[in-house]
Amino acid sequence: MKPTITIEYCPKCRWMLRAAYMAQELLTTFEDDVYGVTLHPSEISGRYNISIDGVKIFDRKEQGRFPEIKELKQLVRDVVNPGKDLGHSDKKV
Repeated sequence: MKPTITIEYCPKCRWMLRAAYMAQELLTTFEDDVYGVTLHPSEISGRYNISIDGVKIFDRKEQGRFPEIKELKQLVRDVVNPGKDLGHSDKKV
C-alpha cells in the first residue's frame, strides 16, 4: 500500500494555509507514489510536524523553522521513492 503523508499544524497559529500549500506541492510531485496527504489540526499550540505513515520526517520545534518546499520534497522522496528525480528541486550532496 502506498504511504500517507500527514501534516499536523497549529490552527491557533493560522498555519492551515501553509499546510494546504505544502500538501498541494507534495500531491503534485508524488501523485503516483503516495496514497494521499492528510491535514491534521493539532491540539498542541505551535506544532507543525510532517510524518509519513506515522514516522516523523520534520518537526518545526526541533528544527527551529519551517521546511523549505524543496527540502520537504527531498525528505519525502527519500522515503517514498528514493530513485525519483525531482528535477530543479533536486540537490546533489
